[in-house]
Amino acid sequence: MSETYTVGDLVAEFLQQCGVTTAYGIVSVHNIPMLDGIGRRNAIRFVPSRGEAGGGHMADAHARVTGTMGVLFSSTGPGAANTPGALVEARFAATPMLHLTGQSATANLGTGQGTVHDVADQLGMLKSVSKEAYRITSAQTAFATLCEAAAVAQTPPMGPVSVEVPIDIQQTEIERPDALDNLVLPIPGARVPSESDLDRAAEALANAKRPILWCGGGAREAGAAVARLVDMGIPVVTSWQGRGVLAEDHPLTLGGLNGNGSPMIETFYETVDLMVVAGSRLRGHETRDMTMTLPSHRIQIDVDPMANGRTYDCEQFICADAALTLDALADRLANRSTGKLSIEPGYGAEFTKLKADATAAYLEVMGQYAPFPAALRAAMPRDALFVRDITLNNSTWGNRIFPLYGPRDSVYPVGAAIGPGSALGIGAAIAASDGRKTVAMCGDGGFNLGLAELPTAVQEGADITFLVMNDGGYGVIGHIQDAMYGGRKFFGDVRGVNLEVMATATGMPYFKVSTVEDFGTTVAEAIAIAGPALVEVDMTAIGPFPRYFAPPPYAAKG
Repeated sequence: MSETYTVGDLVAEFLQQCGVTTAYGIVSVHNIPMLDGIGRRNAIRFVPSRGEAGGGHMADAHARVTGTMGVLFSSTGPGAANTPGALVEARFAATPMLHLTGQSATANLGTGQGTVHDVADQLGMLKSVSKEAYRITSAQTAFATLCEAAAVAQTPPMGPVSVEVPIDIQQTEIERPDALDNLVLPIPGARVPSESDLDRAAEALANAKRPILWCGGGAREAGAAVARLVDMGIPVVTSWQGRGVLAEDHPLTLGGLNGNGSPMIETFYETVDLMVVAGSRLRGHETRDMTMTLPSHRIQIDVDPMANGRTYDCEQFICADAALTLDALADRLANRSTGKLSIEPGYGAEFTKLKADATAAYLEVMGQYAPFPAALRAAMPRDALFVRDITLNNSTWGNRIFPLYGPRDSVYPVGAAIGPGSALGIGAAIAASDGRKTVAMCGDGGFNLGLAELPTAVQEGADITFLVMNDGGYGVIGHIQDAMYGGRKFFGDVRGVNLEVMATATGMPYFKVSTVEDFGTTVAEAIAIAGPALVEVDMTAIGPFPRYFAPPPYAAKG
């Protein structure tokens, strides 16, 4: 008698045929058939997170580091309701992710009978936080729905897609689809720029005397094209999502020091006669809610037509893939009959000096924390992954002046939430099973939110160093309260756990830094340990973190 094949088995084999090697989440009564299929096939590693939110952030980071589709499994109802924070972050980051959740049996849906985990309109909840959400309504439509969902998740602008699979459908026996043998998802090809758009943009670039390229996360795969343009003398700056598209020790990239927080660079923008924005939203979070003055002449390249005019306007909008467009522009510029662009003599040297001066000026305001970026960079291998939570150290030097060398070496909460950092770090470390180290820098407030996932890191042997910058509360909130609310610091001093005890309880080596001088050597010692380790930086002992937050122009004071 042949072995039965159910929709649960279909889900497992479908993911395998999609190239998925690792999935995250929690096993529960309403997803056992799918995870049983994964377990029996033994082709996909399943990482059991301690919460659905943590699993979602791990799947998100895994996708960002590998460039593949992340996969999250959750339970139904309350379990599915634990995923929205992670789905929202994945949507901010345009992460291709497939969220598979169970559902009550089809006969009980929408009846209000109080079956286990039954909640009103779970699908509506998931639609509100996902790029799209589907319910598999029959065993016969399961394969088609899975194909559509995985394709939508991986179609730019990418994002998380949720799929409900009712428990009775998961258990239903079906014929194995022959299409699994040569699975091709209906993902449209990369959007190609028009010849006229390329001609116009190339002409503008060829005639610009002081051009600059701004790259975002949508240009992450455009590194080769960016390098060609930089070799022609066009310097580059990036959004925080686009960092590492060109190694940031190159003299002609400012990296994430993109002007927000650097008056010197904003002044420089006044002299730039053309900015080409590739794959970036020019997000309000990085442009002071679009009040930062950018060069007046701009060309924007984005695969999403809705990006046109969403934050800043432009003289030319090219709706196309950033990598294809930049490469085609480099071809046109390289093939010009004159062989040269019109770039002003000395522009490159001026830009290199700007980078050095702006970095030095930024470090000047960091006070006693100024040595931290260089010390951490020296302690980390060049190919290490740098994961951050939203914390004072990241919002200042971590995002802006800590050098990054690869387009997938950086993971941080694009949605600016505190708390995802530790789980993002675990997912990144598991993804980097090729021997790369992961360092996850969190504040104590954010780290408190992710404590449940520390056993996951230990159980999975994640090669990660947790770097906890402990100032005894929500430091960034205190800065905002000082700047905008008369220094009234209500409710921000939250008590955390004893991190040494926590590390010991989970079987993790623990280190503590209480002086600036000990920071680099202590972190290097922790990084040298294979597997998870925890370093606590006692910011209270080191001294107050410099004030960096300034109120936006519309904020009321009092």
